[in-house]
Amino acid sequence: MSQRMQQGQPMIILGDDSQRTQGKDAQSMNITAGKAVAESVRTTLGPKGMDKMLVDNSGEVVVTNDGVTILKEMDIDHPAANMIVEVSETQEDEVGDGTTTAVVIAGELLDQAEELIEQDVHATTIAQGFRQAAEKAKEILDDNAIEVSEEDRETLVKIAATAMTGKGAESAKDLLADLVVDAVLAVADDDGIDTENVSVEKVVGGSIDNSELVEGAIIDKTRVDENMPYAVEDADVALFDGALEVRETEIDAEVNVTDPDQLQQFLDQEEKQLKEMVDKLVDVGTDVVFVGDGIDDMAQHYLAKEGILAVRRAKSSDLKRLARATGASVVGSLDDIEESDLGFAGSVAQKDVGGDERIFVEDVEDAKSVTLILRGGTDHVVDEVERAIDDSLGVVRTTLEDGKVLPGGGAPETELSLKLREFADSVGGREQLAVEAFAEALDVIPRTLAENAGLDPIDSLVDLRARHDGGEFAAGLDAYTGEVIDMEAEGVVEPLRVKTQAIESATEAAVMILRIDDVIAAGDLSGGQTGGDDDGDDMPGGGMGGGMGGMGGMGGMGGAM
Repeated sequence: MSQRMQQGQPMIILGDDSQRTQGKDAQSMNITAGKAVAESVRTTLGPKGMDKMLVDNSGEVVVTNDGVTILKEMDIDHPAANMIVEVSETQEDEVGDGTTTAVVIAGELLDQAEELIEQDVHATTIAQGFRQAAEKAKEILDDNAIEVSEEDRETLVKIAATAMTGKGAESAKDLLADLVVDAVLAVADDDGIDTENVSVEKVVGGSIDNSELVEGAIIDKTRVDENMPYAVEDADVALFDGALEVRETEIDAEVNVTDPDQLQQFLDQEEKQLKEMVDKLVDVGTDVVFVGDGIDDMAQHYLAKEGILAVRRAKSSDLKRLARATGASVVGSLDDIEESDLGFAGSVAQKDVGGDERIFVEDVEDAKSVTLILRGGTDHVVDEVERAIDDSLGVVRTTLEDGKVLPGGGAPETELSLKLREFADSVGGREQLAVEAFAEALDVIPRTLAENAGLDPIDSLVDLRARHDGGEFAAGLDAYTGEVIDMEAEGVVEPLRVKTQAIESATEAAVMILRIDDVIAAGDLSGGQTGGDDDGDDMPGGGMGGGMGGMGGMGGMGGAM
């Protein structure tokens, strides 16, 4: 970096090869990148949304309708575009559904902001107006939310089904929605709801309708010895996070054996140790044991002789799931095991699933860990069903945590659009224009739902607004018939947090992008967030020329999708 200063010459701060984009050029470039990302997933929105096929360099294919999956898999270079991708990831982490909605709103906010910038409204003013509108929008949604309790199973099933609508699992959404609600209610406890306790096993073969819920755990292992029983009824289950092997000394030791009898004594002693370990399990009444490490051949023999079904090298995550399912305690030493450490399962059996043998631990009373077996005709079908189930589990969990839902079908966005236009009149200064632009941007959701369903978006918006003007908050667009109907009565509902989080994260991302007026090639940034070299290839510099070129390709990709 040169820092020469001579009479009449400017100081040179950046290197000769570095690139810098300033002012409206920087804003325009970033807005274009953000809009291109939103446009690429827009056609997936709603029950009539289309799927995308993503193909990597090695020929691996992903076919999906899930917004966050599409954006994660796409090869996006542009830094501003990646900020929009982060919106979908935040939405996925917080709620589990609504990722496409969040990204589409962010893209439309940027589009509306671009028009205001062209009218010489300052980016800071727009940002302030957007924030005010977002706060008011959350207030309006909260005031109109519908209360739901844990006992209202019918509504929970409708919420689960709504999250699957338009995805690969839709053909069996009634069955799957029931299974999802059963699964979430089963794992709920005093500490809250952790959907990590709902395991998903994918099986290629059969149809989606053959999917089922196992109240217990399925472990991808088999029994260690052929002489052990295939199945044990009314089983007392032990969980041992160690090895059923001869204990090794903690120091290196060398023993000289001078007599064959001494060697035999060593072998007898080892055998005795193993027998004592197995006897300890037998004494407390063990029928089935899951071991975290290995099981010595001799120990296997003794276990089989006692009729105990044993599984070795069970993962620690499997042991935790088994503990929640059976009520057993994971013990670290067999010396300390007691009868109270054992769990119970009505059935532990080795079964064939899609050509693979696995251990089923089921018929468990009040299981706090459950397993969904998802079936489908091909790998791609099963993968997409799993993504739909993940979204569905997220929205049911969120509903139970918050206890509030909203109607779907573009109803909340239409209501917000009308109410925010009224609110704009009370906002002084140029921020009023930004609030009106925010209201206009929210119309993108019902408009996109109509477009994706092959309906006339203008007619649909006019009908929706007329019904909402008449005080019908739940009036939304039926994508199948094109009519405006009561979404609450139809059972199309989703958690309040899906909408509030989408609006919040979309607004924050749009505001952050709008406030950037200078894009400069950077070296290694502290914290390693960009991982750029000193020549700036990884960030804006070659990144901006190459980055925007990449986004041009991305825009084309979005159109092609």
